[in-house]
Amino acid sequence: MGRREAEVRMPEALLWAVAILLAVAAGWAWNSWRHRVSSRSPGTRPGRGGTAARRPTPPRPRGADRPSTKPRPRDTSRHDDTPAPGEIWWADVPYADGSGSKVRPCLVLRADSRSADVLKITSQDKSDRDDHVQIPTRDWDPDAEHDSYLSLTEPIRLSSDAFADHAGRCDADLWRKVRSLRHLPTP
Repeated sequence: MGRREAEVRMPEALLWAVAILLAVAAGWAWNSWRHRVSSRSPGTRPGRGGTAARRPTPPRPRGADRPSTKPRPRDTSRHDDTPAPGEIWWADVPYADGSGSKVRPCLVLRADSRSADVLKITSQDKSDRDDHVQIPTRDWDPDAEHDSYLSLTEPIRLSSDAFADHAGRCDADLWRKVRSLRHLPTP
């Protein structure tokens, strides 16, 4: 190979190397941005469980930029459409920051004909947090691929019209544990 041929091939190889590096960098940046957006939660740092400085956010329309989960089919073995303590229901639960709501499973702590106190259930792994406990999911959600986590923080009061579908009953051992927590209202 002559010197002239080497001069022609060198820039072509260099161009390919630069193109590959740019493609890898763009993919990394996209993945990093997507991960930050999907794991962002107001007031917390993703994956750490700690708090971060809260920045005020302008109000958004109900449910804007947040995925909504469809309620599961109604449990046909149930005759009453009123939530009862120890039951798991799909309900329209507001976000803590007040920016909207999401249909999600929740555990009913106390209920009457107008409203109920509930704890939220999430499918996100919260095993590193003291304020969440693992909850068996397959009994009330046969499509679940893994167990979920029950938030043991302050309960949320929902009006009776927020409840969409009965999902099932809470695991008996977990229900006893929840009822023994002094900061939570029980029937």
